Amino acid sequence: MARRALILVEATRTNGPLYVQAAQRLGLHPITLSTEPDRYDYLAAESETIRVDTDNLDALIRECSLLGDTYDIAGITSATEPFYGTVGKLCRYFDLPGPNPVSIQRCCDKFTQRQLLAQAGVPIPAYRLAANATEVASSATDIGFPVIVKPAVGTGSSGVRLCRDADEVAEHTTVLLGAMHISQSSPKILVEEFAQGPFYSAEIMGNEIIGFEAADFDCLPHFVFRKGIFPAPLTQQEYKRIADVSLSCLPALGLGWGPTNIELRWTKRGPVVIEVNPRLTSGCQSVQLAYGVDLIAEHIKLVIGDKCDLRRRHSRTAAWRCLNPDRDGILNWIDGDSRAAAIPGVAEVKLHVEPNTPIVRKGDSRDSLGYIIAVSPSRVQTEAILQRAVGSIDWSITPFPSFGE
Repeated sequence: MARRALILVEATRTNGPLYVQAAQRLGLHPITLSTEPDRYDYLAAESETIRVDTDNLDALIRECSLLGDTYDIAGITSATEPFYGTVGKLCRYFDLPGPNPVSIQRCCDKFTQRQLLAQAGVPIPAYRLAANATEVASSATDIGFPVIVKPAVGTGSSGVRLCRDADEVAEHTTVLLGAMHISQSSPKILVEEFAQGPFYSAEIMGNEIIGFEAADFDCLPHFVFRKGIFPAPLTQQEYKRIADVSLSCLPALGLGWGPTNIELRWTKRGPVVIEVNPRLTSGCQSVQLAYGVDLIAEHIKLVIGDKCDLRRRHSRTAAWRCLNPDRDGILNWIDGDSRAAAIPGVAEVKLHVEPNTPIVRKGDSRDSLGYIIAVSPSRVQTEAILQRAVGSIDWSITPFPSFGE
């Protein structure tokens, strides 16, 4: 009898290993298809990998067809959003459970997403689409400062910036247009009202809300996550309001199969949707620690046609902190991770960098040097554990020499 395989299209450094491990626990053989499998250091040890052009749907279909001669392909999925629409197309082609590729494609275009949410009456920030510097400048003036200026397509807060005046808008527009000139024939920039208030993130599977995480950011005018806590401290009334807004996004965007992550701000007019992501985020680790629900394993169950089980096994509080550098330069050393990991209640300490690494901050999720996650029965205890663990880690960065030195 052929071995059951789970096909993973591309990967991420956070959730990628978790998908491989969850597949193995479910008795599946994970096979990762990637244009550059060498980018993911965990793959060589934990998963079969095949080099293939993952931007080429026909190439992926051919590779999956060849694999079908050797394996029983139980399902196809991805841990990364840019390839989730492609996954939907592959699932349709091979008659496997999967997301609606049209819905995923619409959701990944932030302007189209905004239009669909607005048409459904979902509260969102004021927004405009622009294709050049003149349109960006006039859009910002129309909306009123401060504004958010960002690419209409992208993930991980890449290219997202808070602009407080016309000069900052012009400066960031130049940067975006320069980057887009390389990769896009017709650049699209989204200019949005800056929705101010506490940030929340909803984790949803199918049509069921698993819970909300509260988080905040470092490094304004960029948006680099600093810390988060799950479940978010919300009253029953607050939970209902934010849940109603979150669930209203699903029919508006044609979602409701598999995972959805929704980012919101609680503003003066209540919950406002910032972005809807048709994927799991790193927040699924907090969910597992707090509630005992392995969202990655439950997602894989859906992918292979099984029923998922979202019942809570326990109720704890999980919190995390990103280790963000405060300067560019050469990382001389970083240590204390073993001390932090030994503290009772610390669930994981992960460092992304090695000594002598150049640190060049990009103003997005790639800037983090690593993270720490803690868990305990109470919020106060968890925050105390996390603070102690963060205090155990230290590093030294020597700034790059200035011109003329």
